[in-house]
Amino acid sequence: MGRSRDTIGGMIAMLRGRLLEKSPNGTIVECGGVGYEATISVATFAALPPEGAEARLYIYTHVREDQIALFGFAQPEEKRLFEKLLTISGIGPKLAITVLSGIDAGRLVTAIRGGDHATLTRIPGIGKKTAERVVLELKDKLDDMAAAPVVGGAVSHGAAADDVLSAMVNLGYARPVAEKAVEAALGKQPALKEEFEGLFRAAMAGVR
Repeated sequence: MGRSRDTIGGMIAMLRGRLLEKSPNGTIVECGGVGYEATISVATFAALPPEGAEARLYIYTHVREDQIALFGFAQPEEKRLFEKLLTISGIGPKLAITVLSGIDAGRLVTAIRGGDHATLTRIPGIGKKTAERVVLELKDKLDDMAAAPVVGGAVSHGAAADDVLSAMVNLGYARPVAEKAVEAALGKQPALKEEFEGLFRAAMAGVR
């Protein structure tokens, strides 16, 4: 009767309905009078429309013996990268979504293809051994994924700040605008230097 914790469920592939709530790590979409709660990445959060509007999410259904959890993605490419991460020993759905929130998809693909362990280990929850496994097992399996262009010359304000900057650029903000927003947020709240989600919220608020 029980199912393995690693079972990939195909119960729900996509949701389209009214967006009831959204936050950087979760959302509720109403479909046919039922509210479906899904865990999302920062990139998907930024891509969602305002609350009350119609939204569409590509869904990964994770089935365990004691629960069914939904993970939503604004783009099918992000879902595919999420599923590839799940093939790595030691990476479950929650860590995979954390990875996709901590670094934009294109930069992640670039780091894996290039064997950039230093960048990978800066992602929350990814240690040296896990980074090595990710590179070893996925390096030659990302041919269908778009890599990010190499951009240099920026002054680093720490790992969290760099990841917030990358996430904002990936979401379509011009790099100079994103850099100013991150710097302004750190100027007002220096304690956010090591806190990705708090710094992301503050920087996003600065460009709205």
